[in-house]
Amino acid sequence: MKLVVVESPAKAKTINKYLGSEYRVLASYGHVRDLPPKDGSVDPERDFAMSWEIGDRARERVNAIAAAMKEADQLFLATDPDREGEAISWHVKELLEQRKALAGKSVKRVVFNEITKSAVLDAMAHPRELNAELIEAYLARRALDYLVGFTLSPVLWRKLPGSRSAGRVQSVALRLICEREAEIEAFRPREYWSVDVTLASEKGEAFEAHLSALDGKRLGKFDLADEPAAKAAAARAAGAALRVRSVERKETQRRPYPPFTTSTLQQEASRKLGFGAARTMRLAQDLYEGVRLGSETVGLITYMRTDSVHLAAEAIRSARDVIARRFGGAYLPAEARHYKSKAKNAQEAHEAVRPTDLGRTPDAVARALDSDHLRLYELIWKRALASQMSNAVVDQVAVDLGDGDGGVTLRATGSTIRFDGFLTLYQEDRDDPEEDGAGGALPPLNEGERAAQREVRPEQHFTQPPPRYTEASLVKRLEELGIGRPSTYASTLQTLQDRSYVVLDRKRLVPQDRGRVVTSFLSSYFHRYVEYDFTAQLEDQLDDISAGRVPWKKVLRDFWKAFKEAVDATAELRVRDVLDRLDEELGPHFFRPTESGADPRRCPACGDGRLGLKLGRYGAFIGCSRYPECKYTTALAVENRDDTGAVGPGGSKPLGIDEASGLEVTLRRGPYGYYVQLGVAEAASKEKSKKKAAGGAAKPKRASIPKAMNVEEIDLGRALALLSLPREIGKHPETGEMITAGIGRFGPYLLVGGRYVTLKGDDDVLTIGLNRAVTVIAEAPAKKGPPAGRALGDHPGDGKPIVLRKGRYGPYVQHGSVRATLPKDAAEDDLTLDRAVVLLAEKGKSGAGKAGAGKAAAKSARTAAPKKASAKKTNAKKPGKPRKKPATPKRDAAPGPTGADPADTDG
Repeated sequence: MKLVVVESPAKAKTINKYLGSEYRVLASYGHVRDLPPKDGSVDPERDFAMSWEIGDRARERVNAIAAAMKEADQLFLATDPDREGEAISWHVKELLEQRKALAGKSVKRVVFNEITKSAVLDAMAHPRELNAELIEAYLARRALDYLVGFTLSPVLWRKLPGSRSAGRVQSVALRLICEREAEIEAFRPREYWSVDVTLASEKGEAFEAHLSALDGKRLGKFDLADEPAAKAAAARAAGAALRVRSVERKETQRRPYPPFTTSTLQQEASRKLGFGAARTMRLAQDLYEGVRLGSETVGLITYMRTDSVHLAAEAIRSARDVIARRFGGAYLPAEARHYKSKAKNAQEAHEAVRPTDLGRTPDAVARALDSDHLRLYELIWKRALASQMSNAVVDQVAVDLGDGDGGVTLRATGSTIRFDGFLTLYQEDRDDPEEDGAGGALPPLNEGERAAQREVRPEQHFTQPPPRYTEASLVKRLEELGIGRPSTYASTLQTLQDRSYVVLDRKRLVPQDRGRVVTSFLSSYFHRYVEYDFTAQLEDQLDDISAGRVPWKKVLRDFWKAFKEAVDATAELRVRDVLDRLDEELGPHFFRPTESGADPRRCPACGDGRLGLKLGRYGAFIGCSRYPECKYTTALAVENRDDTGAVGPGGSKPLGIDEASGLEVTLRRGPYGYYVQLGVAEAASKEKSKKKAAGGAAKPKRASIPKAMNVEEIDLGRALALLSLPREIGKHPETGEMITAGIGRFGPYLLVGGRYVTLKGDDDVLTIGLNRAVTVIAEAPAKKGPPAGRALGDHPGDGKPIVLRKGRYGPYVQHGSVRATLPKDAAEDDLTLDRAVVLLAEKGKSGAGKAGAGKAAAKSARTAAPKKASAKKTNAKKPGKPRKKPATPKRDAAPGPTGADPADTDG
């Protein structure tokens, strides 16, 4: 018998079927041992000796593997084809050797990039030895993460109460997020205007242009700085007799993107599907390990942890066959496309993420997958297939129009797709003008042709702050900087959220107070170790180890010497010194100049104290220097700042003026999220006396912004559309009832005939049409009622039915809203109406004294039990002494760092 060890049990079952009865396949369930979370697990004094520990669950799995090895004559280590997989195989071999279970037996390593029968059999036919360089690179990475976590985290706990742990890659990712937040806080919106013109050709075909130059001078972005300048420019454009001066045509070609790597899969799944990095990797793992298709389990995609964009020759041939068959010869380039990875060391897996069989379309596997797995598989399938398709051909046209003396110049641009090529199957979502598709076609225009003006519109704009990072954009930035490994980005992002350093709000990563303070501390006292270049260079050294170019312990020695000196330098550092340093660094962000010129640090409570950064057991906060005489405190946050980065009165962001009412429209954020508002409270108060007589007070009109909408894309037009909700879409073709769309307390909805249907996914409450609305309503699941049951009869108390039903926790009887579970010894078939009445009565009695017991339960108990003679009424209970007012907790009372794990494995 031959023993094969893999990582997951699902994979073990599939591979055992491929190999047959001669083999036995067991799962290690991932790593079988790790560094124990205590000091000394990595000992620099003993040349970085590492002490490993087997967990209780892992011990059972190792025992099972060791027992099976007694009956086997050969061991195949078939864990995943990357550095972690190589390490797991090494751990298994080391433990078996310690138990002397491998004496005289052959041990081989096999790797396969996909779980298909052909791939597995081919790997078994070509085994190799364990790769010592990959194992050493794993050991170096694990040691570095441990040393940073267990050396730096105690410093944080002592100098920064309320802090958690600090990791090697995690700290740098946090710095990126916090620095972007500082940019947003420092941002000041700047007003600018543009002039857009609707024109018509001599044949009456409409097109759009914008004012690009006046008196021969090209207009810069801020040349029309205010409304008077914009209106003056618009008046000149409106009075100009326009002719076409020049027409420029250019043909461009767009190449398809390469197939997915780990990081590009995470980015595109975030943009297109709304999946977080961790969710994407979980779904991809399932697709890799396989699903049941017919009579066998098949892996649907290749290994999903990879830096490579290479496709195997077999995959390219399959892709070209599918393209020719489904799309025709025009969509198949003359030669196959070959892509090269930009990663410096993409050796861990040698192929991109792709379907194991490109002929297996998403439709073919739809029945075997749930919605999320199917969407991810379709994304991978389309990307891999499109990477081998023909270029798209785009015609771009730019037209300049002007008056006779050159005083006014307008420019119109448009593009049309002459041949869609790969775009017929796949378009990547990117913040790239080139990715915006055709952008609209212009009518045929010739030089000298006249153009009639139909409408001239001066438009107000405001500059936008840099956006916060999404998971996708942060992954992209980390990869650009060469920080960390794409396969670990998901766990790094999750760690930041688990430690409450950042929160994910509307798909944006928002740093919390704790994260801001930790980043400031590390940047002040351990600047080298959160530098982007230093962390990237360390990654290069780890790659050099895996390539056999440098000894792994030399890297550890060089790192540890300087790092230990930096840590020792903080030993005499007082918390007061740290506080002063952080107050100086973070002060400009939290105490910003006021419009009145008043001191932003002046205490608003006592008027004499100075506000500054304080540290308590809960972490950082802002307090008065005159404490304890003045007990003013506030959260560590910037006032008058909306989270979109706009700064203005009350934290609002101006969007423009509503022409109908003349009121300003603003974007704001309240306790329940973002919203748009028409007018301001001050203006509305003028009508207060009029409204008061009618029973109401004047309030500005507001509309919530759905979570699916990108707040940074809300402009005046979309804001007014939101404020005008609900809107009528049209009448239902079958019932004739009007369908309306609106936003309620639970988000966007459709309403028809009193029935509400939630809008999800890509359906926009502002633009959804009648046909789509009818489809959404038809596909919406009906409300689930109670499970079917057997009627036992009517209750003798009120005549309502008693029903026997089956629930999650066993059978129960129900009368109205009262439910009573059947005793374990009661047989459902023997249950009578009288017995059910008694059970319900007992349930009513037991629930009557509990807080929150339902009225129906009490009523059921009363009607089922025999009535007793009425007791004499007792005198009303005299009111007792008023309760003491609860004591106000001390402002610095807080628990210490709970659940802190100084070990960091985010590298």
